[in-house]
Amino acid sequence: MTTPTIESNTPATTPSGESAAGTGRIILGRNQYGKAECRLVKITRDTARHSIEDLNVTSQLHGDFESAHTEGDNSKVVATDTQKNTVYAFARDGIGSPEQFLLRLGKHFTESFDWVTGGRWQAEQYFWERINDHDHAFARNKSETRTAVLLIEKGVRHIVAGIQDLTVLKSTGSEFHGFPRDRYTTLQETTDRILATDVTARWRYTPDATTADFNAIYASVRGILLDAFAQTHSLALQQTMYQMGKQVLEAHPEIEEIKLSLPNNHHFLVDLEPFGLDNPGEVFFAADRPYGLIEATVERERDGASSSEAAIWANIPGFC
Repeated sequence: MTTPTIESNTPATTPSGESAAGTGRIILGRNQYGKAECRLVKITRDTARHSIEDLNVTSQLHGDFESAHTEGDNSKVVATDTQKNTVYAFARDGIGSPEQFLLRLGKHFTESFDWVTGGRWQAEQYFWERINDHDHAFARNKSETRTAVLLIEKGVRHIVAGIQDLTVLKSTGSEFHGFPRDRYTTLQETTDRILATDVTARWRYTPDATTADFNAIYASVRGILLDAFAQTHSLALQQTMYQMGKQVLEAHPEIEEIKLSLPNNHHFLVDLEPFGLDNPGEVFFAADRPYGLIEATVERERDGASSSEAAIWANIPGFC
């Protein structure tokens, strides 16, 4: 799980829009540091029927760390090993939800060290299912991963939750036609095709949603995404994507916007005529690449304008 910090290479501009010349002085820009990918498995054993919470947690701090970079002064560097140990120690009291667990970590670090002004905490959650309803035997469900990111900046908590690698397919109920053609166009129009994708979605909560029931909302959003994919008669993957995002926002006022990334996992009808066989839409070749990549943000309109870009999106890669 990578957690890059995105910095702009665009030169500073004056109010007139002209580039401002640099002074030549080299200074430290935005920075963060911490412990990445702390693999955490919490077994709850308070009854004979156990449960599993399986997370991959990253902790990164923002604050007054300039002297560490410029002078090698570590007097304010909260060791990455300390951050790792805090993750495991906090897990002793339970996880609850990835979002609430990250909020606890963020509160601890920003309140325990005066020079830590904020940070970025991220988690992936993996799911396990009981084997034949056994009390303490499980099989890993690899169909999806739950994600969460917390950014604390200037005292404000920004939370983005999400889902990734949720593979879905419709064997019919999808068309694609009416697109422009030129000398390089070979794709044939169709009124019946397989529609398949790996759903990655990220939704940003309103700032006052820090006490929300994140587990219940995750389950609801997941269900809405699946239902919208299944029920929308698709004329394009873009149309399906918009319906998925729109229905999530309609159901959840605590969600400000949702970003989706859907690869079009192409399935091509195999020509069986050389073998003297017909193929009435039954045998396909599943291609892994190249693939169409459809991405969009579905958001609420505010006072006649789109909602502003939140700072938390700056270092969540792969979204428009």
